[in-house]
Amino acid sequence: MARDIEKKIFKTIKKYKNIVIARHIGPDPDAIASQIALRDSIQLTFPNKNVIAVGMTVAKFKKFGLLDKSDYENFKDALLIITDVPTLERVDGIENLNYQEIIKIDHHPCSTKVADLEYIDDSASSACQLITELILNTPLKINQNIANNLFLGVVSDSDRFLISYTSVKTFKIITRLLEETKIDFISLYDKLYERPMNEIKFHGYLCENLIYNDNGLAYIHISPEILKKYDVDVATPSNMINDFNYIKDVLVWTFITYDEKNEVYKVNIRSRGPIINEIAAKYNGGGHKFASGARIYQESDIELFIKDLDNLCKEYQKNS
Repeated sequence: MARDIEKKIFKTIKKYKNIVIARHIGPDPDAIASQIALRDSIQLTFPNKNVIAVGMTVAKFKKFGLLDKSDYENFKDALLIITDVPTLERVDGIENLNYQEIIKIDHHPCSTKVADLEYIDDSASSACQLITELILNTPLKINQNIANNLFLGVVSDSDRFLISYTSVKTFKIITRLLEETKIDFISLYDKLYERPMNEIKFHGYLCENLIYNDNGLAYIHISPEILKKYDVDVATPSNMINDFNYIKDVLVWTFITYDEKNEVYKVNIRSRGPIINEIAAKYNGGGHKFASGARIYQESDIELFIKDLDNLCKEYQKNS
């Protein structure tokens, strides 16, 4: 089944002169890496096509490659490919795009069809895992830079293959990627995990100020003043939330960070048992059963959100 979809995706890509590749707002390494790797692979395979990767630039992710300016005047009747995002509402940078057809490549569960052609596998570790399969199983070309990004995307979203949706298939695909491209994967870990001292100190602040209770819920509300004090951006907490995965008495933990620029509370949620994506969906978000995100627009809703997670933990402990 997957091979049939991969063939259809390649056939559709081959048909279009203009191709725009987008991902979700507030990107993580998997979103950026999958987007840029696919763009570079299509350009490498079809040098005469116009292929761009769009969305807001995130300074810390420039190591994956640069995004393109969204000048859509020359991109009429384009093919739009969205990666690592379940719904069009969360796609970044396509507001003025005149697209003819949509392809979605994603590993998040979603019951609503949003694209003409959808490659969805919610058992996959990452969008990069699916893009790796697509490239290796079709005539799309690959080079070292593309392979580097794909490897880093898989490693990041699987938290170094520690997350529960890492599978035997994940390891097989990564093994094939390493065998066929000979990338120096050991040196890539520095690229992904090296942090400046201010971020290490901010990590210490999170550890010191995380609030937790007997029901197994831990949470922290991060103000703009704290971000400024430690000289970190609004995306930094989301890149650290997996570091709190092995606290013995914590079942669910969440970081709530106020984004002054967009006037929204960005929420990251993780779980070691209770299913959290339904609560995330209630607060303008979604994701996996044990790894989700949300967006809260009213400060008064934060208390309700915390209460919902607390009740979820309480019910989980009761039923366990």
